[in-house]
Amino acid sequence: MRLPAAPGAVGLSLAAFPVSYALNCVAALAHPGAIAVTGALVLLAVFSMVYLLGEGRHPQDPLFYVFTVFSFTSVIDLIISLEEDGYISGFMEFYIKEGEPYLRTAYGIMICYWDGIVHYLLYLAMIVAITQRKSYRTLGLYWLGSLMMSIVVFLPGNMLGKYSSEIHPSFLLNVPYILIPIWAGMRLFSQPKPLPCCTAEKVAAEQQRSLYQRPLDSGLILFLLAAATFTFFRGLVVLDCPSDSCFDYIYQYEPYLRDPVAYPKVQMLVYMFYVLPFFCLGIYGLLRPGCSWLPDWALVFAGAVAQAQFSHVGSSLHHRTPYPYRTPEEVWWVFLLTNVLYALGPHLLAYRCLRSPGFFQPAAPAGQDGIKKHQ
Repeated sequence: MRLPAAPGAVGLSLAAFPVSYALNCVAALAHPGAIAVTGALVLLAVFSMVYLLGEGRHPQDPLFYVFTVFSFTSVIDLIISLEEDGYISGFMEFYIKEGEPYLRTAYGIMICYWDGIVHYLLYLAMIVAITQRKSYRTLGLYWLGSLMMSIVVFLPGNMLGKYSSEIHPSFLLNVPYILIPIWAGMRLFSQPKPLPCCTAEKVAAEQQRSLYQRPLDSGLILFLLAAATFTFFRGLVVLDCPSDSCFDYIYQYEPYLRDPVAYPKVQMLVYMFYVLPFFCLGIYGLLRPGCSWLPDWALVFAGAVAQAQFSHVGSSLHHRTPYPYRTPEEVWWVFLLTNVLYALGPHLLAYRCLRSPGFFQPAAPAGQDGIKKHQ
């Protein structure tokens, strides 16, 4: 029996609905240890099914199996978010109660929405690309940044916030989301890049243009400088900076940064120590030609910031966030505009790198143009 790629992945992922409903009806799954074991067995069964039904037909790329299994877990996350928001019921209540209760928080719900919608669509697109033997490197790098950002905020937030005393064995089911993206990232970066569309002459001409001759790059540099400043400022806010501006901001604009769940604090610190240096490197890459590393990392950080901003903004406005920590209605537009523009910056940089890659390509060796002309 053969399992078609995209329809098979969709069908398998949608099996999450009857599987979760059936498990929710089993009374024995009221113990945290039993829930963890059952979750591990379900994932193993899904992987085995994908491997056996697709054996001998699908490409040898092991990421095909990873993306197919993860599409199943994405639907599980979508079920969790829909159930917690009251749209459905009777599916994952057993898991939330005794498995990972911190998924009831606004942040937990928002990352489940992101995984169940955005990651799910990325998985399907990459599965189709693999089966059609097309490159999925660009989508893969964006997914890598998005998934890694959710993990580096979600896991420390669970251990440091008010839910630190409610960590059960099911917490270990998140370990694959740490190890597999690292391995997948190594494979993605080792894949060959798309062939450059620019000739050596165009690359040389592009790299000889000064910043004054590149007004769009100048505007992007100013945008990244503003984003870096905002990143540093919010980092100071969560570090309890005593200045009046930090005090006014955390109480009047983003009181969610004070929420004891710890996710917003961890998020701002990750921004400060990882995204802020990247903004500086992005500015450097726009000033100095030949930074061939920038297009790949721009995609990674674009995915990371998109996931982070969606979860942060959604959590700040969600009804599960206690009212004192919710963004006041009178500053909604300022809050939304600021955070949407913040998320836009890395995407503009990634678009710039993909749209006109000549500036970032390594300079052609001297004499190469002459050789090509004689050929």
